[in-house]
Amino acid sequence: MIHLKNVSKVYSNGTEALKNVSLDIEQGEFVFIVGSSGAGKSTFLKLLIREEKATFGKISVNGYDLMKIRPGKIPYLRRTMGIVFQDFRLIEKMNVYDNVAFAMRAIGTPEKFIRKRVKQVLAVVGLEDKEKRRPSELSGGEQQRVSLARALVNKPGMIIADEPTGNIDPKMSYEIMKRLVDINKKGTTVIIVTHEHDLVRTFGGRVIIIDGGEVREDRMISAQGSEESGSVLFAEKADNADNVENVISPSGNEPESRNNEEADNS
Repeated sequence: MIHLKNVSKVYSNGTEALKNVSLDIEQGEFVFIVGSSGAGKSTFLKLLIREEKATFGKISVNGYDLMKIRPGKIPYLRRTMGIVFQDFRLIEKMNVYDNVAFAMRAIGTPEKFIRKRVKQVLAVVGLEDKEKRRPSELSGGEQQRVSLARALVNKPGMIIADEPTGNIDPKMSYEIMKRLVDINKKGTTVIIVTHEHDLVRTFGGRVIIIDGGEVREDRMISAQGSEESGSVLFAEKADNADNVENVISPSGNEPESRNNEEADNS
């Protein structure tokens, strides 16, 4: 799914943000990318979604060769993943429904399918009663859940979350993380870029530590959190249970002819 070999990124000012990084992330993994500010984790994310191009090495994501991909194919790459941004990136002039529907309209989905799908996804993130609200009328945690719903709406095989708990309170941080764990349990690959070690210890999974642009550690850790604790942080909405299976399972659809696209760029 994600393959990096000897990848380095050097910016025009001479800063070497990543240094000879090699790693693989396979379908269905739950992965934390951990590092302090300036460690290189944001650059790592930008390479995956092709906001930046690596200076050296090889990168492939969901079958796309990111060193050779044509600019016109980058939107197709991004349709294979859902991205949850730290700053939400919601459109203020649109209500919740339209912010989520926008991701489907962008790829030409018929409106009758959009109506059904958006309502399903909003129910899964617990915002079915907020679809007519504008982003400014929501709390930070609610805005982040809208961002998550938008990332889920096209049933991507991969979710990438950039500091998804950075701008919300601790209780909502755990709620967002619990939803990401549930999404992963249905087969979706989840990659979380964060500096919050408490979340990593609580939820566990594969942890890749980036420091000084290099992978310093790559290992599995066990979760320390417990759903049996009775904590409200892990509470589930029972009325969402029927929707979860169909809404968060990846579609398995392959993007259009990508395997040989690079031949035109040799």
